[in-house]
Amino acid sequence: MSIRKREWISKTGLKVAWVVDYRDQHGKRRLKTFSKKKDADAWWQATAAPEIHAGTHTADSASVTVAEAADAWIEYVELEGRERSTIAQYRQHIDLHIVPRIGTEKLSRLTTPRIQSFRDELLKDISRPLAKKVLTSVKSMLGDAMRRGTVAQNVARPVKIQMDRRNKQKLRVGIDIPSRAEIQALLSRATGRWRPVLVTAIFTGMRASELRGLTWANVDFEGKVIHVRQRADRYKSIGAPKSEAGERSIPMTPMVFNTLRDWQSVCPRPIIGRDDDNKAIRAEPQPEHLVFPNGSGNVEELANLYRRGLGDTQVRAGVVVPTGEKDDNGNPVVASKYGLHALRHFYASWCINRRQDGGLELPAKTVQERLGHNSITMTFDRYGHLFPAAGDDFEDMRRAEDALLSA
Repeated sequence: MSIRKREWISKTGLKVAWVVDYRDQHGKRRLKTFSKKKDADAWWQATAAPEIHAGTHTADSASVTVAEAADAWIEYVELEGRERSTIAQYRQHIDLHIVPRIGTEKLSRLTTPRIQSFRDELLKDISRPLAKKVLTSVKSMLGDAMRRGTVAQNVARPVKIQMDRRNKQKLRVGIDIPSRAEIQALLSRATGRWRPVLVTAIFTGMRASELRGLTWANVDFEGKVIHVRQRADRYKSIGAPKSEAGERSIPMTPMVFNTLRDWQSVCPRPIIGRDDDNKAIRAEPQPEHLVFPNGSGNVEELANLYRRGLGDTQVRAGVVVPTGEKDDNGNPVVASKYGLHALRHFYASWCINRRQDGGLELPAKTVQERLGHNSITMTFDRYGHLFPAAGDDFEDMRRAEDALLSA
């Protein structure tokens, strides 16, 4: 390594610079220029030399900007086959939160303190859960840059955003989970092509994407089970379930069985043409046809399923919340109370507390498998408070105490 003085004559007169001439950890020659010798010395001693020794040095000339690294990362996740909705979320993180703050900075000049500062800026401007997701995107982006050789270390790895679990609300019946009375009201008012999908959602706990991607081939009437083998994303593209655990089999209740059996004969099939009167010619029933399609036999829009399916049914059933507004006639305006995921919450609570209805109590592992959770921890984190107490009430504790003292 050497630090040498460089002089040259420009239109404005004599110019002086100091050049650090060194070799990185790979033995490649690098140059970096400073206007002052003390800056060159400080950079070498405090930054370059320690990084080369640790094998984490990246020269500015070999680096790219954060914005360029972000584009390369998006290309990578697209090639990996990530879902369009996931990629769109990553791109939103980049365009709205990452590039505006650090997009022009070179990866080689990023430091852990700089990422910590970036983290703090995020928390001032956006919610903590969103900030955590954006920071995770930065970490993934830098990980991809390391694989490409445009940066030698992931300086974002030590930076974290902790979620405050003390303020995390447990799911509550009547607020997050429909009550039994509300479910009964929904079932009594569900009509038309929305009834089969709502009945199935309530008594299988399937995700909206899984319902929209379900085919008749995976409705096993003989075995009385539904096999979850695929899903439809928000862009109506068919793909694999959300995770490996998402591929599962769910027993049908009698209501689901009978409703789907009746629905099969009238379910819209894909339109394959038009007759002379411009009436639709539909395909013959096939196993690969969707169970809950739109009127044309294709994947249903998620918004339709919520607004026209569950939303309108809730209003008819009186399962609503007031908006504080009034219509032109002075009547209070109401809005539907629950989203589609609330029906999944109900199914989980119903499985956990089936003893109330005279059924057998399902083990937690079975509940996890029915819901398609990756781990039992996920099931307990979300629904653990709904499981029946283990019998350690006052009378049970009294008996145990008496047995101990008498012994």
